[in-house]
Amino acid sequence: MANIISLFSGCGGLDLGFEQVGDYTTVWANDFKHEACVTFRNHFGDIIVEGDIEQIDPYNNPTIPDCDLILGGFPCQDFSIIWKQPGLNGERGNLYKSFLRFVDAKKPKAFVAENVKGILTANKKKAIEQIIKDFQDIEPGYIVKPRLYNFAEYGVPEYRERVLIVGIRVDTGFNFEHPKPTHGATEGLKPLVTVGDAFKGVEDVDANNEPIRCTERTKKIISLISEGGNFTDIPQDSPYYVKGMISHVYRRVHLGEPSKTIIAAGGGGTWGYHYPENRPLTNRERARIQSFPDDFVFYGNTTEVRRQIGNAVPPVGVHAIAEALKPLFLGEYERGDLERELETLRNMSFSERYQLILQ
Repeated sequence: MANIISLFSGCGGLDLGFEQVGDYTTVWANDFKHEACVTFRNHFGDIIVEGDIEQIDPYNNPTIPDCDLILGGFPCQDFSIIWKQPGLNGERGNLYKSFLRFVDAKKPKAFVAENVKGILTANKKKAIEQIIKDFQDIEPGYIVKPRLYNFAEYGVPEYRERVLIVGIRVDTGFNFEHPKPTHGATEGLKPLVTVGDAFKGVEDVDANNEPIRCTERTKKIISLISEGGNFTDIPQDSPYYVKGMISHVYRRVHLGEPSKTIIAAGGGGTWGYHYPENRPLTNRERARIQSFPDDFVFYGNTTEVRRQIGNAVPPVGVHAIAEALKPLFLGEYERGDLERELETLRNMSFSERYQLILQ
């Protein structure tokens, strides 16, 4: 059994995904959002500390247990491709250093950090270069392997691209490799999970399934948009024409495909919309798209629940990586020379290492 410390936990999607595959249990967690902590506590027990992580000392705090694995999605707003990508210069970008402090203090055998695609290009790629270096330099050294995942390729009914940064402590000798996709059009893979698959029986679920308020004008706008379409379907000479900056505006799901990325917040038609019904998605439908089970209940008002779901890591999306890490914690692997590998990585140019990320 691998004990997990969970940072920037949110409602617990990343933790849930690991626990669902077995042999993992979360023993301590932290987040600063009250409603997310309530949701987390109701599913994982009273192990989450609500508060600012920058005010928590992981070095001299006996209430924080040792662990085998640290998980967390450090705040991504300053790395998101939707915004201006201030990266490490942004107000929230350096919160990854709190993740770094916990890894340094607890020396887990491994860590998994999740972030948005934009982290790979933020600050002209200097952000990811610095992050890799900082984790590598934690004694006794970590092999750091970032990889861009599309969670639809791992069984989630959603085209959601996220970077998973995996670090392996060199003295474990564990040769971690990112798991290959399990779903897709390639022969031998399982078919992609569609929104239609995800929505089967959703109308029978009570929790978080209340209708979302929708004006008659919004209903008319949605009626002009095709299955899988967005605001661009509306003719420019229509009285219902709207201008949008991002493709999420008045985006309708396509029942025969995975959903486009579910987002956490925003007005102006960014909720995500049903097909064939002319209405916003309920939060339970959004949770189904994010691969949460129906017995996972979210706490807070409608907007806050939307935020928790949209910010979460889809649990099913990390099953493959949880399975790939299991041998490390069960001791079922042949040891390799990771110190030599780390030295090789350090001697590479960043452009060479960056190509490894893209493979």
